[in-house]
Amino acid sequence: MPTNDELATLLEEMADLLEATDVEYKPSAYRRAAENVREYPEPVEELATKPDDPEDAVAEINRVGDAIAAKLVEYVETGEIEELEQLREELPVDMAALTSVEGVGPKTVGTLYEELGITDLDDLAEAARNEEIREVSGFGAKTEQNILDGIDFAKQAHERTLLGKGRPLGESAEAFLASIDAVEEAALAGSNRRWKETIGDVDVLAASDDGEAVVDAFLEWENSTDTIEAGPTKASLRTGDGVRVDLRVVDPHEFGAALQYFTGSADHNIRLRNLAIDRDLKLNEYGCFDVSDVDDPGEGPDGSRTSSDSTDGSQRVGERIAGETEEGMYAALDLPLIPPELRENNGEVEAAAAGNLPDLVEEEEIRGDLHAHSEWSDGDTTIEEMALGAAERDYDYLALTDHGEGPGVFGNTGLSNEELREQMETVEAVRETLEEAGHDLELLHGVETNITTDGGLSTPDDLLADLDIVIASPHAALGQDREEATERLVDAIEHPETDILGHPTGRLINQRPGLSPDFERLAAAAADAGTALELNANPNRLDLPAEAVRVAVEADATIAIGTDAHRPGALDEMRFGVHTARRGWAETEDVLTARDLDGVRAFLED
Repeated sequence: MPTNDELATLLEEMADLLEATDVEYKPSAYRRAAENVREYPEPVEELATKPDDPEDAVAEINRVGDAIAAKLVEYVETGEIEELEQLREELPVDMAALTSVEGVGPKTVGTLYEELGITDLDDLAEAARNEEIREVSGFGAKTEQNILDGIDFAKQAHERTLLGKGRPLGESAEAFLASIDAVEEAALAGSNRRWKETIGDVDVLAASDDGEAVVDAFLEWENSTDTIEAGPTKASLRTGDGVRVDLRVVDPHEFGAALQYFTGSADHNIRLRNLAIDRDLKLNEYGCFDVSDVDDPGEGPDGSRTSSDSTDGSQRVGERIAGETEEGMYAALDLPLIPPELRENNGEVEAAAAGNLPDLVEEEEIRGDLHAHSEWSDGDTTIEEMALGAAERDYDYLALTDHGEGPGVFGNTGLSNEELREQMETVEAVRETLEEAGHDLELLHGVETNITTDGGLSTPDDLLADLDIVIASPHAALGQDREEATERLVDAIEHPETDILGHPTGRLINQRPGLSPDFERLAAAAADAGTALELNANPNRLDLPAEAVRVAVEADATIAIGTDAHRPGALDEMRFGVHTARRGWAETEDVLTARDLDGVRAFLED
């Protein structure tokens, strides 16, 4: 059964191919439809298989018209979309890979295919090295060099899956495994469980005494399209959108040891094994063993096996003292359970030993969202719909922060100064509607203004002063060097009207690297100025990165986790921001959006 994400990806591919062949209007319609299909709360496949008028059922999805609905039904029924196949034949390119190079959009892909026959990243790199691209009309030596510079980044990015895609897929696999009768317990592992911003493969564990039954059931998972390998206790498959999912079935009495081991990271595990060796203990995926009376425990400090340690049996040498639970594995080393997000060997083991692990912020502690958009700029829905979405999530507050004018805003959709003032009246009307309906949500009105190349703000100070909240974000000139970027962002932080520095690097994960400022200087400036640093929870951004969050926390700067939501469903992406904050050692008191409305107002007025 195709997932919503798979169906949305097909629509996005159609949009790119249509744009590459100079079709107007349709690409944007397909992209809007893709966004809503991906976020639709129920399986779209179920709508497409309704016995009566499936196309009408699919067309009920917001922004999915009759023509697009018909194509989705066609794919569910036949496994392909005829028009998409025709487009692929006309333009046989690896569109996803090529457009992952910064500055290469669908139209560029179409031009380079027509002029040079470029179909993939290898072709693109060869043409750039041979100086062929600069000879194409509309290109030049600088564009060619920029493309060449971006190819290595694109190749690396193309091998990694965004957390926003990998985590839900992993959770689906975990839930499916948990539903199998032979499975006693199931869990995510690997970088997915550590909430890293990108993942390689999805790793899942299942505790069972009947590995073959679990593997057989796993291979029938509805998201599976291809079996890579399968054995008595292991299996790997590939999903419809190309992600590899690896399963390992373990003895229920060793589930905790396996979960600790396969969650990683490798450096964290090596650090723990070194502690174990110092105590005459052996730590591995099967448990923690007392090997004080064993002549050759068979493991070096780096976790490598010796010649006498080549089988599972020899891995279980000594007296087993832990393994059923993760807590027991850490307790055997006199450590508290270390949260998965911290397991990177960045001082967490030493902090745990000293009793100084941070009390990390939790998802349920978030009280509101201070970054959201409506159809006034580049959002998909009305202000009222966004507010109701926040109210449904029991938030205390939501800040509407549509784009102001300025360079770099997608589609030039920023509001003029006059439109921002006009919007004030609409926001006030929505506030009255919310109150009449009995909602306690406080709707704040703000703007996401643009940071100019010299650190100024693109919205006038007198207008900014009349708004509840001001987010200043970089959207253009993202190729500045470290010093220029740092000075620019510090100036924006210190602007008297700036409340939050939005997505400070401007990066898009797997698409563009963005700015590389001195985060220590940003954090110090933010702490001194009383300006919050945003952790943009959109999984395409996760900006600030986790390592920068930790720098900010250590400097006593405030973190504002916001979703940058353009539709109500995107408010749920808050969890990606929270866990990125946890990876950065952020506690509840560090996070602005974990404060109540009075606390937020006090911060904004300070």
